[in-house]
Amino acid sequence: MNLYSLLEKGFPKDKKSCAIETHDGLYYSWGDLERATNMMANLLKDLQLPIGSRIAVQVEKSPEALFLYLATLKAGFVYLPLNTAYQASEIEYFIENANPDVVVCSSKNFSWVSKIAFKANTSHVFTLDDNRKGTLLDRSVFFGDKFKAVPRDDDDLAAILYTSGTTGRSKGAMLTHRNLGSNALVLKKFWGWKKGDVLLHALPIFHVHGLFVAAHGALINGSKMIWLPRLDTAQLIQHMPQSTIMMGVPTFYVRLLADKRFTKEVCKNMRLFISGSAPLLTETFTQFKKLTGQVILERYGMSETIMLVSNPYKGDRVGGSVGVPLPGVKVRVVNENNKTCDINEIGDIQVKGPNIFKGYWQMPEKTAEEFTRDGWFKTGDVGRWGGVTNSGRVPKNYLCIVGRSKDLIISGGYNVYPKEIESFIDDMDGVDESAVIGIPHPDFGEAVMAVVVPKDGVKLDVQKMINTLKSQIANFKVPKQIEITLSLPRNAMGKVQKNVLRQQYVETNSSKA
Repeated sequence: MNLYSLLEKGFPKDKKSCAIETHDGLYYSWGDLERATNMMANLLKDLQLPIGSRIAVQVEKSPEALFLYLATLKAGFVYLPLNTAYQASEIEYFIENANPDVVVCSSKNFSWVSKIAFKANTSHVFTLDDNRKGTLLDRSVFFGDKFKAVPRDDDDLAAILYTSGTTGRSKGAMLTHRNLGSNALVLKKFWGWKKGDVLLHALPIFHVHGLFVAAHGALINGSKMIWLPRLDTAQLIQHMPQSTIMMGVPTFYVRLLADKRFTKEVCKNMRLFISGSAPLLTETFTQFKKLTGQVILERYGMSETIMLVSNPYKGDRVGGSVGVPLPGVKVRVVNENNKTCDINEIGDIQVKGPNIFKGYWQMPEKTAEEFTRDGWFKTGDVGRWGGVTNSGRVPKNYLCIVGRSKDLIISGGYNVYPKEIESFIDDMDGVDESAVIGIPHPDFGEAVMAVVVPKDGVKLDVQKMINTLKSQIANFKVPKQIEITLSLPRNAMGKVQKNVLRQQYVETNSSKA
């Protein structure tokens, strides 16, 4: 079934009821949602694109951007969301790699995005802004508001989500209608979505969390969304009394706890707070429970798999654990010999299920490498069943994530891969080599830090380096701190010992504080 048709089954019969309320007081009914989606789908159809064409989208968050996603699904095409912070070199790679037939961008970026797109033989470039303007909407108004969903098979692609690797460039995770649909159905039941729920939505929608988990959940349940353009603590507090569910990254909860206006009274109507995309500190989990009486539900997923594991809605939610495997999802923890680990034994996390992606776009060898011979996907994360955390003993069927292989940094809920940043730094004049690491940060969970070795006789300008990086890569990837050093620590095999660097600079920053 076309994923749109599955989501549509949850839409309320009352088309005049509110589907989306924005932070600035606009209301979109379910009828508005369907009409706008159909008009955009008719526009896409009129372009006479082959079924399966990619629609690449880099726009600011807006209800219209969500309608474009739904229109892409309904018309039988493949949605390709791109982080709004990506710069020209990154967008150039994505467009060349995915070869989309349509690119949609913000008006302010049209001049440079269109050059990249047309150079890569993209047929159509439209604009869409967060103020209900843009050429996409200008064109869509000339099309009818009726459209029948194009039939799609379970294994047909619905979306491609680029996820960076530790070596080389980003990989496009291919997600099918079945991958996304099965996960939406499971989460609806597992998290107890019910009639009357209202979702407080402050996440970006170019990301698994905001689009495939939060928005899908509200859509398939026919729930109203209160739509905030970005994380704004004051707006969260303002709209929380009218909401029942909120999904966020740990930064959301850290900032709420730091705001004196956030009280137990503010969230008295909330029935569920969910945290993901980065590890939630046990301290945050405990403080939130103490202040509000609410227990944050932490879960675990990936771009390649959507959601895998979750603390239960009904049952114990354990701080420091991401919970139990979702229905239909198999999870195992194995040692270096691919043998199952005992309880409380640390190993590599591998998964199976209908939500596991189809593979990496145009990378069959990389796809094969990431799966075991018996069909399990290697997440690259390290964990254990059970054990003990700061909040106490963990049940043996609960999963704890204890680390991440491949040096992944998660800053503010966004994945940052050191190798990509190192490649930009190493190309700078006067740089001999660099190592990028993540260090603890009270707000973002982890902050990106670069340790750089200059060439002999060269004095590097740190601020100039940061400014250069800001023009090349997304801001969340730019190191918050650059340290200049004479050499990097290495083991006997010559590999940089990033664990030594982390320990060194964590201690240095602690002594400064």
